[in-house]
Amino acid sequence: MRGVSPDYPEGPDVRSNTSQRQLGDLDSPIEDELERAFCRMLAEGTQRLHRTWRGVMVTGFFGGTEVAMGVLAYLSVLHATHDPLLAGVAFSIGFLALLLGRSELFTEGFLIPITTVAAKRASVAQLLKLWGGTLVANLVGGWLLMWLIMRAFPQLHQQTYESAAHFATAPLSAQSLSLAVLGGMAITLMTRMQHGTDAVVGKMAAAIAVAFLLAGLQLFHSILDSLLIFGALVAGRAPFGYLDWLYWFGYTAVGNVVGGLVLVTLPRLLRSKDRLYQERDEVESSSPG
Repeated sequence: MRGVSPDYPEGPDVRSNTSQRQLGDLDSPIEDELERAFCRMLAEGTQRLHRTWRGVMVTGFFGGTEVAMGVLAYLSVLHATHDPLLAGVAFSIGFLALLLGRSELFTEGFLIPITTVAAKRASVAQLLKLWGGTLVANLVGGWLLMWLIMRAFPQLHQQTYESAAHFATAPLSAQSLSLAVLGGMAITLMTRMQHGTDAVVGKMAAAIAVAFLLAGLQLFHSILDSLLIFGALVAGRAPFGYLDWLYWFGYTAVGNVVGGLVLVTLPRLLRSKDRLYQERDEVESSSPG
């Protein structure tokens, strides 16, 4: 016969029937830390999804230019050391700029905006506006900065051709699709980690770690690698063209979306399902009529 736990007088199995509301400090159906992260995501997502078109485009433009500065650091270190892993760490400058500058990257728009829409704090139309406007603005801002970088640093042209060719000439295959899915997963994981803490140091550590994975291991990322390809194209002697980029971009963007949504966002939504239902009920009860 099993003994009775002093902490749970009715026996240890009572805990299996006890809700998170009773176990935690917060009145929530999920763990306290998840509740805090959930609230942070909703607060940020609501603001992001209610931006005007001007706000979406300007924020996305800055996202493209800041990632391009990370690409400059990546190319410079790779040119000097021929070590892609070290160059990946250097690229983290771009993600740190995104974090501290509060700009927007298309592939960051999975976990937080989807959670916000699922909680009925924003509409699907607002989500599509955020995605479409950010994507276009990222590419425009990134192209402009890569044009300036290639004019300012002609010594990086050859390295840019070599780095860009790895992506632009990649055929559609199981390997390339897998690299794109992993790329989308990595960037969305960075978002998840950064919203799991209030500490700026922790957020910065997440940015550096994911930059190492994404750029250092040459995962396929629709925005980051597009900027490498743009650099090679504006430099003038690339062995590929914009149609080659568009073909690569098409399947890479799909893979990024699959990785970000299916492997990170969907499990997180399932984990917070009860809290989402609670939020939806609150929205519906406060709606007029």
